[in-house]
Order: sequence, then C-alpha cells, then structure tokens
Amino acid sequence: MLATHVEKWSRDIEQKGILIGRQEGEQIGEQKGEAKMLTRQLQRRFGNLPPWASQKIADAELSTLEEWSLRILDATTLESVLADPS
Repeated sequence: MLATHVEKWSRDIEQKGILIGRQEGEQIGEQKGEAKMLTRQLQRRFGNLPPWASQKIADAELSTLEEWSLRILDATTLESVLADPS
C-alpha cells in the first residue's frame, strides 16, 4: 500500500516537473521571439544597433520588451525607446 502511494507521488511530482519545464520553455521562447522582433523593428527605424542596445534587449524581461515595442511608435531616438521602464 505504501509502495502504491510512493509510486503515485513520484508520478505526480514528475508530471509537475514536466509542466513547470514546459512553462519555463514557453516563457523563454516568447521572450526570445519578442526580443528578435523588437531588434528588427529598431534596426529598421534607427539602423544597426550598438552592442549596448543589443545586450539590453537580450537581458530584458518580457514585460519590458513589450513596453519598448510600444514606445517605438512614438520615440525619436533609440535611447528613448530603451529607457528604463516607467
């Protein structure tokens, strides 16, 4: 009986681990996709990006990337797009 419970708990833990891993993978993929799109938009608008800008984009969280992708519509400089989130 105890062995049955241990086996079930093990399966539950494994399934939870798989779910968490999948969610983390999706978040990483979404962040990378958003960063790639923002980079292309910034290059189109401002030309080649300096290394500091590329690094800042690569290090940014998804919510920051989303905010920057909206700022590009009104910003006149690369620096104003990539300013720290408000």
